[in-house]
Amino acid sequence: MDINFIKDIIKNNTKEVLQNGRNLIVKYELDSSNIINIKSFRTPNLINRIVYRYFRKSKARRSFEFANILLDKGVGTPKPIAYFENFNWLGLKDSYYVSEHLNNDLTFRELVENSNFPDHENILRQFIRFSYDLHQKGIEFKDHSPGNTLIKRDLNGNYSFYLVDLNRMEFHAKMSFESRMENLCRLTPKIEMIEVMANEYALCSGQKYEDVFSLLWKYTSEFQHKYHRKRALKKKYMPK
Repeated sequence: MDINFIKDIIKNNTKEVLQNGRNLIVKYELDSSNIINIKSFRTPNLINRIVYRYFRKSKARRSFEFANILLDKGVGTPKPIAYFENFNWLGLKDSYYVSEHLNNDLTFRELVENSNFPDHENILRQFIRFSYDLHQKGIEFKDHSPGNTLIKRDLNGNYSFYLVDLNRMEFHAKMSFESRMENLCRLTPKIEMIEVMANEYALCSGQKYEDVFSLLWKYTSEFQHKYHRKRALKKKYMPK
């Protein structure tokens, strides 16, 4: 497998496009037992092309390396296979991250969008236990948002969680209470979900529920305000 092979797959009509926005993600069946996902990162701007060549690892390389770190720490993520970088005289031209395809049952987004999703509270509480474990291991997943956790259900009604979109991540010896709550603030704007999340995190951590809820709701409200303000400004000054 090399970069030309990856580019050919992306151009191949038999691929399945999973996402086509800022980045392109395609699913491709190598054979009956090997299905891969390829994430093609958009071409960086002029400055970042130079930065990714000389000063900072590319998003593809970080995704691959962070995936291996997560697996070493016992955290779920689709198995990393390879990353590819294509440079020219100016800097990074394009890059790709390849991982095994994971057949998930849902993402966290379904819990946000559908309050009546089957087993909703149980999944949410198991997800918070998963997030607490991340924090205990010093893992700050900076893109901890609704679409970036894949969820699989087993026959016993337990759920496994797998992180995707891994290029923004930091690893700490210890995470503060404030940084833990801030790390959860992008997941949902719904206060009823925040209440359950705060309750479960309090049970896991030994913190008082009132303290967990108060800080988590504060960070969530601040994030939502900034998010909607940014969207409003974009709509006003960058209309379609």
